[in-house]
Amino acid sequence: MSITSEEYKELLNKKKTKNKHNAKGCRIDNIYFPSLLEGKCYSRLKDLKKEGIFSFFLRQIPFDLPGQASHRIDFCVFFKGRVLFIEAKGRDLPLGKLKRRQVEELYEIHVHVVKTIGELNEVVKK
Repeated sequence: MSITSEEYKELLNKKKTKNKHNAKGCRIDNIYFPSLLEGKCYSRLKDLKKEGIFSFFLRQIPFDLPGQASHRIDFCVFFKGRVLFIEAKGRDLPLGKLKRRQVEELYEIHVHVVKTIGELNEVVKK
């Protein structure tokens, strides 16, 4: 059995499992985001980078935690002389809060939680 390249692309674009928090996912620049907010934050960060607000940003930065656990921070934004860690959260659940606190304590960083694009703009432009 063979499929066309269009059928293959369509298969890649489909999300096979339902999001555990019933968030609506999206695809931007052929990258899947588990929530619309995270996708919108990505788009806004791209725009802010083009404006020269910061040097560059990374996505999904893993941090190791005790007990073979880990936590991924959605975005890491690099300015000259400072770095911001940002999580886009529609619902900030207890397990996520606990892991974020662990990351902050172990790595001596602060993670900014944003619930809107307006909050993202505020955090980045400080």
